[in-house]
Amino acid sequence: MVKKTNEEKSSKKEKKSSKKDDIPDWVTDEIQNAKFEKPEELKRAGYILEIYDADNKIDAQLYDPVEDGRHIVTLDLPKKIKTSDLEKGVVYEFIFDQHKAPLSKKVSEFLQKEKEIDMNAIYQFDLKSMELLDVGSSESSNEDLEE
Repeated sequence: MVKKTNEEKSSKKEKKSSKKDDIPDWVTDEIQNAKFEKPEELKRAGYILEIYDADNKIDAQLYDPVEDGRHIVTLDLPKKIKTSDLEKGVVYEFIFDQHKAPLSKKVSEFLQKEKEIDMNAIYQFDLKSMELLDVGSSESSNEDLEE
């Protein structure tokens, strides 16, 4: 049996502490290779927060949450929807597919304990269609009250 010198021990501790912020390969492998289940079609009303022309995506604020409790999601746009036709801040009805890839208990527990991240699945949202909703302006509702 070979005893390690104090120098060897301290260098090992330094490596350990510098790796504390890193996510182990087995966690990143599972996340990158996650298998998505059959998509679930969802219909939610909300509005566009941000438009990403280069990536053909939007961030949308939804009035009702998706499965994991989020109200803000990034939606991948289909080719038929042009980002130039979209408006921020107006109410749309979004119809989209929610793809879910569950993570193993081991990965979920690691993320919870080491990174303080509550995540038991990865989600992807693909927009299928959207329709501008005619939500009456405040002027029209005030006119109705005055009559």
